[in-house]
Formats: sequence, structure tokens, C-alpha cells
Amino acid sequence: MVLLKNNSYFCTMKVMEKQKSYTGSDRLRDLIDANSDLMMVAARFGIALGFGDKTVKEVCAEDGVDERTFLAVCNLIDRRPYSIEVSLTSLMSYLRSAHSYFLEFLLPSIRRKLLLAVSALPIDDVLMQLLKFFDDYCAEVRRHMEHENDSIFSYVDRLLGGEDAGEFRIADYSVGHTSMTEKLDELKDIFIRHYHVMNNILLVSALNDIIDCNADLCSHCEIEDRMFMPAVERLERSMKLKERDIMPDKREDEDSDSLLDSMTEREKEIVRCVARGMQNKEIADKLFISINTVTTYRRNISAKLNIHSAAGLTVFAILHRLVDINDIDPHL
Repeated sequence: MVLLKNNSYFCTMKVMEKQKSYTGSDRLRDLIDANSDLMMVAARFGIALGFGDKTVKEVCAEDGVDERTFLAVCNLIDRRPYSIEVSLTSLMSYLRSAHSYFLEFLLPSIRRKLLLAVSALPIDDVLMQLLKFFDDYCAEVRRHMEHENDSIFSYVDRLLGGEDAGEFRIADYSVGHTSMTEKLDELKDIFIRHYHVMNNILLVSALNDIIDCNADLCSHCEIEDRMFMPAVERLERSMKLKERDIMPDKREDEDSDSLLDSMTEREKEIVRCVARGMQNKEIADKLFISINTVTTYRRNISAKLNIHSAAGLTVFAILHRLVDINDIDPHL
């Protein structure tokens, strides 16, 4: 069991750690009475309303929902001790449903309310920029979630099917994974602190929806980071062990170097760039990632290898044949 710690995503909701986890013998209505957010969780898992006084175990069995995964998500959201042993198939179904809710209902609903709120106001450049800010944000969220639907979840489906999923590892994605909440916070703060308008109840209502959306997105990203990605990493390790058992001869050379074997392809690529004398900005430009992401990768690489200098990483790269010695600038 794992205790949920303070949220790393600047979320505004208060973190409360409770002693007792929900179990299958608890009535579902009691969970929702204690935390109304769990009604949306139930809906995203495909649980129908009208469950009366049935227990979580009974409701999950009737609606074909994995009880263990449902309880894990409920406990995480309600700040209780939660299990990380989940069904990835069930969890991905939940996450896909959440993506549809954000993209097809919640964000469009907020946009409609914003347009109604500002329709009675004089249209000026500032107002147009604020609406564009929101539209750009929605487009960014759509790209993020569609990438997860089309690429990340498909990758996990291939792993679950026993397929060779190539060199990609979930750690390559998790390093740059963000909560998508900061820009929405900025938009809310601009309206509240700087956009002076009198008695616009619709605008206040839209801002309240933005606050609720932000909290929901924050919980969603916690589930991905604290539950989904660790579960995928366990699956990757399990697949790797099976592959070694099946093909010991082919894996013999790799087994001789556990450090190199523990590195993702993206980490190896960054070590190659460092060995060739590239600075963080050059690496970021080459790999189409942010400088902050490069910095995070380098910190993780240093911790993993216990090598903290560019010169040390260069020697490591040469010794482990990540780069050819002829590619190294002798003046670096």
C-alpha cells in the first residue's frame, strides 16, 4: 500500500491523508456521500446509477468493473491509502473515458459559457486575446490526450498482448508529462485579478467551472503519474524478465552490463549528445524537447550512473560503445 503525498502540480485542493481505505464491503453510496467527486469516478468506470445500498463489490460485479482498480482510484482521489496493484486494461478504459469527458463536454461547455458571459461586453483586443488563450489551451489539452489515446495506450495494449513494443519505454514519456493545469490557473487569475467587469454572473460561473476543471485535471494527472505509469513500468520489467528467460543467448551481452540495460533509449541518446559536446539547449533543439526536460533527464542519468560530470558521461559513452571515439572532439 502507498500513502498519497503532497501534490506536485500546484493544485489548490487540500491534501488530507485518512487512515482507512475503502474496501469492497463498503456501500458505494457511502463513498459518494463522503466525496461527491467519486460519483464521476463511478461514471467513468461505466457504473450505472440506481445502485441503491449495494456494496462496491456487488456493483462492480454487476457492471463488469474491476473492483481492485475502482477502489484504488477512489482511495487515491479521496486521499486514503491506495493499492498500486491495478488492472491496466480497466485503468486505461477509465482514463479514455475521462479524456472524452474533458474534450467533448467540459472544455466545450466552459467555452460556451465564456462566450455567453462576454457577449454583453464591448469586444476589445484584450477580450479577444483571453478567448484565444482559452482556445489555444484547449488545443494543447486535445493534443496531449489524443497522443495518450493513440500512442501511449496503444503501446500498453501491445505489451499486454505480449508483443514486442520496440525501444520506447514509459519513462521516456513520464519525464516530460505535465498536469496541464498551470495555463488554466493563469487564465482564471487574469480574469479575477485584472479584468474589471461589473455584475457578470455568467462570467463568475464560467470561472467557477474553470476552477472545478482544474481540480479534476489535477486528480486525473495524479492517477496517471502515481498509478498508471508505475503499473506500466512493472509490466515492462515483467516483459523483460520473460524475454530473458525465453532468449537467454540473445540477451547474454546485455545482461553483462546492468547499468546500460537499465537506461531508456532517450537517456542513452542524451548521453550521446553530452559526449559529443552538446549543451542542454542544443540537446533540447535536436530532440524537440524543452530545456527543463533535458535537465531532468540529466539529473536522473547522473543519479542512475553516479556520474555527475560531462567528462565522466563521455568516458561512460565510449566504454559502453554509445559513441565512437572518433566522434568526440579532443578539445572538449
